[in-house]
Amino acid sequence: MTSTQHDAGSTAPREVTGTAQHDAGSTAQHDAGSTASREVTGTAQHDAGGTAPREVTGTAQHDVTSAASLDRRRHGLDVLARIDGDAGTSVIDALAGISPALGHHVAAFAFGDIYDRPGLDPRSRQLVTIGVLTALGGCEPQLRVHVGAALNVGLTPEEIVEAILHAAVYAGFPRALNATFAAKEVFEARGVPMPPGGDHA
Repeated sequence: MTSTQHDAGSTAPREVTGTAQHDAGSTAQHDAGSTASREVTGTAQHDAGGTAPREVTGTAQHDVTSAASLDRRRHGLDVLARIDGDAGTSVIDALAGISPALGHHVAAFAFGDIYDRPGLDPRSRQLVTIGVLTALGGCEPQLRVHVGAALNVGLTPEEIVEAILHAAVYAGFPRALNATFAAKEVFEARGVPMPPGGDHA
């Protein structure tokens, strides 16, 4: 099956085999100002500042055991251990038997690439994370891990509970209640004193 495509600045059509021009897995890439298609081995990655694809042989970018992937994962695991401690590492270990790729991306991308960025300090990142997990709802297992991480990076129980209370305005009381009880479980398990009550409650 063939279809024809026309250049914006030309009346000459160019033939495209099948639906390659729409296929994310296709090996044909077309220039906006050219009638020639370019063949790309395997899958193509595009630079943000150009139209030229970077050739990636086979499925190398999906190989979580490649040297580059292993370096990213090792860095991510270091960041994860520093922030979440054993609780975070146990999550990655638990994924090994069912989805090691997911475990890799949690470590390499979430922690290695994002958590270790310089724009926010670890305390601020955990406050954001607690607020988002509270708002999402149904994330109590992850919330417990990050409440523990928040304590690890120096947040106080008062600050954690206040962040959840603040989220109630936007996420609703049921989700804030669930998040507060999840935080309470972490405080109790770690022997952390509960936030004191006061007239400002």
